[in-house]
Amino acid sequence: MDIDSYIIDVTEENFQQVIDYSNARPVLLDFWATWCGPCQSLIPILTRLANDYQGKFLLAKVDIDRQQDLARQFNVRSVPTVKIIKQGKMVDEFMGALPEGQVRQFLDKYIERESDNQMKNAIHTYQEGMTREALEQMRSIIDADPVNFNNVSLYASYLMREHKFETAKQQLDSLPPAEQGKPEIRALLAQLEFATIVKDAPPMDALREKIMSNPDAMQARYQLGAYHVLEGEYQQAMDQMMEIVRRDRKYDDDAGRKGLLRIFDLLGDGNDLVNQYRRQLSRHLY
Repeated sequence: MDIDSYIIDVTEENFQQVIDYSNARPVLLDFWATWCGPCQSLIPILTRLANDYQGKFLLAKVDIDRQQDLARQFNVRSVPTVKIIKQGKMVDEFMGALPEGQVRQFLDKYIERESDNQMKNAIHTYQEGMTREALEQMRSIIDADPVNFNNVSLYASYLMREHKFETAKQQLDSLPPAEQGKPEIRALLAQLEFATIVKDAPPMDALREKIMSNPDAMQARYQLGAYHVLEGEYQQAMDQMMEIVRRDRKYDDDAGRKGLLRIFDLLGDGNDLVNQYRRQLSRHLY
């Protein structure tokens, strides 16, 4: 396959080369058929964008009638179906013939921008120990390209490392609702909330002593659970939140249950601990 091409017809013979290419640039897999009317209206849009973007992504067209095994492999049930492949993995998709503006928005989330390279340089500056300069660079990068939402979340994560929690929350709150609903952003918001909880809390040992002398010290349990989250000790954190649920559902407007849900967000669905404690919570509540 000529990697200088912007558009290619995919077959089983060149499919692995297409996937390998996704390690360097995003691949837009377009599953289409000759008999599909919406496909015929979408293909010119995708072709125009492939030429406009000058190789920033590869348009890989899959005729589902000729490449039925590939269509089955990607669980294609209707056409057109368009999938983005990055680093060998499918990361997003849409179905149907979208207008050109919406296709551009879909693509732009995965096309490397100049601000991405600038952010990499700012992160390198941070890693070199020049914290203030790095954060200033990040702020300027976001001001110049505010719709690069990945950079916004990166900036927030580095602000959190420097305990600039209020500014980090402002950054995450500035994201559109669709971005805030993404698992990685929900995880950042959860981590931010736990960091805020322990900001003025006593040390962990003092909290443990308080709980030993008074098992109903709900605030101490809540703060200790937050510390455990930040230490990556998620089971201990969920134990504390679950104990609050058992002892006092009314504490701080059901803070124990809400704390558990935030940890679930942090770890993500499918995590074994999440499944285990979700069952415990369900049994206790219902």
